[in-house]
Amino acid sequence: MINRIRDIRKQKGMTLADLAEACDPPTTPQTVGRLETGMRNLSLKWMERIAAALDVEADMLVRSERAGHPQIVAKLAKDGAEALSRTRDAILSTDLGGDGALMVLDVDYPHGEYRPGDQLWLRQLDLEDAGRAINRDVLVPKKGGRFAFGRLIDRRGELLGILPPGQGQKQDVIKDAPWIAVAEMLVRTL
Repeated sequence: MINRIRDIRKQKGMTLADLAEACDPPTTPQTVGRLETGMRNLSLKWMERIAAALDVEADMLVRSERAGHPQIVAKLAKDGAEALSRTRDAILSTDLGGDGALMVLDVDYPHGEYRPGDQLWLRQLDLEDAGRAINRDVLVPKKGGRFAFGRLIDRRGELLGILPPGQGQKQDVIKDAPWIAVAEMLVRTL
């Protein structure tokens, strides 16, 4: 098994010291370095501590040597595509950290900027956290097993104002929604 702690730590912009301090209980940068390089055994207990500090699932820290993993090989900068000094593992959409369940909305018909075949990855929030989603695209359950989708433009107490994508659409007002899911990532095949 290959240990991915270093790749994930660097992708999240953390130093060895940052990660060591983020562990609960805190540990030393030397211990984290030994875990990264395999000089110290990565037990299940350590996997759980490191994963929590990195805000990822524990199984993301290791992968089989035989299983391929998408690689980040370049970045698109101001002057065009630039090679990285070293490739690194991509963090997949299923590896996104954070609280709340991940869900996917498939697009079958064009709506505003969304095209057929798009997948919109959303994270479920409690209704009291809806203020974090103002001016973002959201999915909200309605009565009768239906949903409202669009830009959250207003929140007043138990009322949510959703503006559907596209032109000429009228605001949908939802009352007493149990949760709200905010769009985090668009997946579009070419």
